[in-house]
Amino acid sequence: MSNVNSLVDIAVFGIVGAILMAALLGLLLVLSGSSRGAAPGVRVAFGVASVVVLVALPTLTAASTLSSGAGFWSAFAAAACVAAIVCAVNVVMLPMVARRRASAGDRYALASLRPSLPVLATGLLICLALGLVGASVAALLV
Repeated sequence: MSNVNSLVDIAVFGIVGAILMAALLGLLLVLSGSSRGAAPGVRVAFGVASVVVLVALPTLTAASTLSSGAGFWSAFAAAACVAAIVCAVNVVMLPMVARRRASAGDRYALASLRPSLPVLATGLLICLALGLVGASVAALLV
């Protein structure tokens, strides 16, 4: 029964994380679309909010999985899956960012934002690390 709870946790926290990340990226694109562009402080604030989403949601997923009676490795798997879903939203939204940069006059934006296989593999390793951090923090808290 804890496997079903883990899948529900992945679905709920993954969808929430995907929506939050898409909203953050959309707001940043809207703010950077003005004639002045986004101020450095605004970009830093959005970066901090993105890191908070990438750390908090896997931790909450792992805490929910651990509290349902599952073990550490189940919590790690659930947290890593949520981090992967949130990171996948960033990869899916890259063409929109590239179009925005190209419309701002950067001719090489499309080529510079295409993820290669090593970049995607590194992203997967980062998702696994975020899952491990989330499960570790959740194990300390629960």
